[in-house]
Amino acid sequence: MKIQWKKLVVSLLIPLAVGGVSALLTRSGMKDFETLLKPPLSPPAWLFPVAWTLLYLMMGFAAYLVWTAPRRSPNALFAYGIQLFFNFFWSIIFFGIRNYLFAFIWLLLLWAAILWTAILFFRTKKAAGWLLVPYLIWVAFAGYLNFGVYLLNT
Repeated sequence: MKIQWKKLVVSLLIPLAVGGVSALLTRSGMKDFETLLKPPLSPPAWLFPVAWTLLYLMMGFAAYLVWTAPRRSPNALFAYGIQLFFNFFWSIIFFGIRNYLFAFIWLLLLWAAILWTAILFFRTKKAAGWLLVPYLIWVAFAGYLNFGVYLLNT
């Protein structure tokens, strides 16, 4: 398989841009987050940007594999865009607006959108689907943290 560099770069930059812009818009909320009560198993703050960067790179590469596949599942990249939309606004709801219950509900929708995307990616290229599995797991863990923050701080 010959690498299509322009498509690869675009595929990697899109999720990194989504995450980067969202982080920029909510950076003041991260300071407030440090003052909140958090549930057990909450990771240290430095882990979040590291984990998200890796996840964005993995989802970008997965999207590249789907984009360049000879035949792709219908709506695979549409579903990918929908989950990026939910991903972008979760941070704004949680860190910016600080509505933790609504953020949790939004996160459930994000998780469902990721699952839909992963299923369509699996149908196109198994490796692309597998690249989204850590993202599904991380968002499920984020749901636990989000709901815990809601319960402990309301």
